[in-house]
Amino acid sequence: MSQDFDPKHFVQNLTSRPGVYRMYGKGELLYVGKAKNLKNRVSSYFRATGLTTKTMALVSRIDAIEITVTKSETEALLLEQTLIKQHRPPYNILLRDDKSYPYILISNHEHPAILFRRGAKSKEGKLYGPYPSGVAVKESLIAMQKVFRVRQCEDSVYSNRTRPCLQYQIKRCSAPCVALISDADYAEDVRHARMFLEGKNQELTSELTEQMTEAAADMEFERAAALRDQIIQLKHVQEEQHVYGQTGDADVIAALIQPGGFCVHVMMVRQGKVIGSKSHYPKMPIEINESELLSSFIAQLYIGGAQDLPKSLILSHAIEDQEVIENALFETTQKKIEVTSNVRGQRARWLDLAKLNAEQGLQARLTDKRNHFSRISALQKVLGFKEPPLHMECFDISHSSGEATVASCVVFGPDGPDKKRYRSFNIEGVEAGDDYAAMHQALTRRYKRVKEGEIPAPDVLLIDGGKGQLAQAEAVLKELGLVDIFLLGVAKGDTRKPGLETLYIGSKEDEVVLPPDSSALHLIQHIRDEAHRFAVKNHRRRRDKKRRHSALENIPGIGPKRRKDLLTAFGGYQELLAASQEDIAKVKGIGGNKAQEIYLYLHKS
Repeated sequence: MSQDFDPKHFVQNLTSRPGVYRMYGKGELLYVGKAKNLKNRVSSYFRATGLTTKTMALVSRIDAIEITVTKSETEALLLEQTLIKQHRPPYNILLRDDKSYPYILISNHEHPAILFRRGAKSKEGKLYGPYPSGVAVKESLIAMQKVFRVRQCEDSVYSNRTRPCLQYQIKRCSAPCVALISDADYAEDVRHARMFLEGKNQELTSELTEQMTEAAADMEFERAAALRDQIIQLKHVQEEQHVYGQTGDADVIAALIQPGGFCVHVMMVRQGKVIGSKSHYPKMPIEINESELLSSFIAQLYIGGAQDLPKSLILSHAIEDQEVIENALFETTQKKIEVTSNVRGQRARWLDLAKLNAEQGLQARLTDKRNHFSRISALQKVLGFKEPPLHMECFDISHSSGEATVASCVVFGPDGPDKKRYRSFNIEGVEAGDDYAAMHQALTRRYKRVKEGEIPAPDVLLIDGGKGQLAQAEAVLKELGLVDIFLLGVAKGDTRKPGLETLYIGSKEDEVVLPPDSSALHLIQHIRDEAHRFAVKNHRRRRDKKRRHSALENIPGIGPKRRKDLLTAFGGYQELLAASQEDIAKVKGIGGNKAQEIYLYLHKS
């Protein structure tokens, strides 16, 4: 704490009215808080006993506090959330920035489509949602395709069809694009899809059952069988979506704090269906309990948010400022949202399910983290480091007989694979199959950026491929003057079996073979295998893209239509290659001069 800042004197002159306080250290905003009584709340940070370690760490950095008085506690909460979202102070609980919630759209069209959209506004048609994740929407869309056979293609695809697509062949669409279904029948399918999205499942099932009975009575047995299959599919989808009842819109929120971590699990229930859920693991810079965590979480997620709110928020723990949060929600949304933790019956079952998900999610996260850290600690001992290596990178090369060579770089952080920081490099200008030159190019491109300070240097650089590849890494780091990066080479043993790898620690001469049950070896294998997987994936993507590229695309003046005409006239590329210049000139739209250009291009090698 700054010697110039006297908390005792500051608190003595504070007002007892509600408001927001902002704590600063060396000019940086550290923490924003709200208070019903500013004097009581701020003075609690400077009491002699009872502060947690994390709160003491915050207090020790404070050298200035600013306050803003508000008319009410609700107004203070709204201002607090505005400041947190604007400045993202390091000691506030922060939710990870996420994309807007996904919705299902039924478009305004003669033959409406059911589509995936993000954001709560759209002029294209009617939105249904929100859903907790893109996966939840895609699962719902797949289920609806099976039941209703309404198209899910964009209008640009729909308007260019001349024959039915694969979705029609596998009975996932009724092909309105080529009039294989009447407008009236298609409109009926869309109406049923709307009923499903609005949660009118019982009415929908009753209507379909009635239609099936009528069709059977009129001896339309084929139509009756189709309706029977639709009812069976619909019942199956209802089972998959965990229907406990037929009513209720709620977000069920369970908070769990355990030594080493915490989780807030949000489960979305719409029209009595659990439509999906999501676990959040926000950073917790100061120690708080589950009630305080829920208050902060709800304020950040819902107040001023763009997503549609349900009728109620069901919480695993009662919160002190429940009335304030309800008032703030009403002020920002003009909706009366019930916030409760005391529930029975079906709502209690939802809450139990959310608590179980929070428990399972946190357990999996902690187990993974602990397991990864124990392996890092084992590697630390093998390498003789003073500190655990918390940033490791590994390179691998992949190609098919020298074609479409790709180098991959995977990054492991303190919690394991950090996939957002993975990178791949398309290797150009090296002789086909020259893995050493490919490795040299990839490492140079990556570590030039480290040298220039654009990206941090790893603690360990792992090279897969033995002494030769390790020599390339040594050369690159020497050229760039990066002498502090620790090199670790890994080569398969004579039998090339996992568990019998040879490690080159720091140089090509220092060889070590670890026992197969070594945690350090397991970590090295995990990193190496991940680099190989990522390299192969990117190589295949590049190779397939290259093979899809037509050899005719590079001929000036030959567009898609002429390419198609040429290939159609001769039956394929190989047949075109065997054709004479005179034969090519006979194709409609290809004159003598253009035929000569095409022939010379095809035979230039």
